[in-house]
Amino acid sequence: MTENTPAEDTPTGNTPPEIKDDREHGALTAYVAGEPAGSIAYFVMEPAPGALVAVHTVVRPEHEGKGVAGALVREFYALAARDGVPVVPLCPYAATWARRHPEAAPEAPEELVREAKRQLRKHPELF
Repeated sequence: MTENTPAEDTPTGNTPPEIKDDREHGALTAYVAGEPAGSIAYFVMEPAPGALVAVHTVVRPEHEGKGVAGALVREFYALAARDGVPVVPLCPYAATWARRHPEAAPEAPEELVREAKRQLRKHPELF
């Protein structure tokens, strides 16, 4: 698991979440005060490492509006950049975040998006 705390996505006055990647289970999870605050469900496209595909971003109600989702998506793109692979944001929140932050979120080629959608059918646990 990797850990990061992207403070730039956390509103002033809040402690940045600790973010851990569990690649084996396809989860990037944010922790606030040691408790899970939100996560991104994802998978790695085949053949690995084809791309990281964000499927869902979920934040616990008590942490909504505190920058947790933005911190998760920013770290997801940073994780992919460190791995040298693109991100396919199938998650609506991640896709919107990417459009608003093009400097941090390069757009995936359309053929890669189509293939990610096809491969998502192999991951019913993410629906």
